[in-house]
Amino acid sequence: MTEEIFDVVDDRDRVIGRQTRREVHQHGLKHRAVHVLVFNQRGELFLQKRSFKKDTFPGAWDSSASGHLNAGENYDTCAVRELREEIGLFVPRCPKRQFKIDACEETGREFVWVYRCDANGPFRLNQEELECGAFFKPDHINRWMAERPRDFADSFRLVWKYFLNPPAPKPAKVRPVTKSAKAKTSPRPAPKAPAPARKTVKSQVLAAKSAPPKKAKQQQKPTKKPAAKPAHSSPRRPVRASAKARPGKRVSKARR
Repeated sequence: MTEEIFDVVDDRDRVIGRQTRREVHQHGLKHRAVHVLVFNQRGELFLQKRSFKKDTFPGAWDSSASGHLNAGENYDTCAVRELREEIGLFVPRCPKRQFKIDACEETGREFVWVYRCDANGPFRLNQEELECGAFFKPDHINRWMAERPRDFADSFRLVWKYFLNPPAPKPAKVRPVTKSAKAKTSPRPAPKAPAPARKTVKSQVLAAKSAPPKKAKQQQKPTKKPAAKPAHSSPRRPVRASAKARPGKRVSKARR
């Protein structure tokens, strides 16, 4: 039988290489897997008991169907394939995604997408992968897991915990603002007032021709100030005409 080949991924679930199943598990390399939870119409969950031939958690109770992604395979395709190969359930479309778990020790260094679908069975179990399987009520699973947690695979305990209490969505990563982005978002400076146009000789001549003629200023004649009167001027006595000056009167000669 040909050994399975898995995609090896980095911390952000990006493919960086390929290794065999044995090498991936031996060196603790990060890889990918899916878990599918199948519920019946009564709300009971189907659990499978892993084969004792499994290299991890043999004989432990696990999700309805689970498995690794083959090299080059995506999560949705793997979910449909695992349902068909492990419990003989053929679905017309991919089950609904529930949440994703980052690679950690509980998942065996696997990035895990968890799916859910509804089916009542009966199922055709793959004896090479499973010992048996059955439907259980969620309350029964909770009591059973609290009393005997080692009866379950570590990855399923984490999946069931998140299914009952979904993890909060991760906040979006804020990208650092580059200089070019700052320049785009910075407010634009106020436009400067246009500089006054320089007057050329031609424009000055045209302006002079188009301007209306200016009226000549009328020269004002200087006004003569009246002569000041002397301060203590006495009235002049009328001058009487002398006898010589009187006309029409003869002057007699002096008597001898």
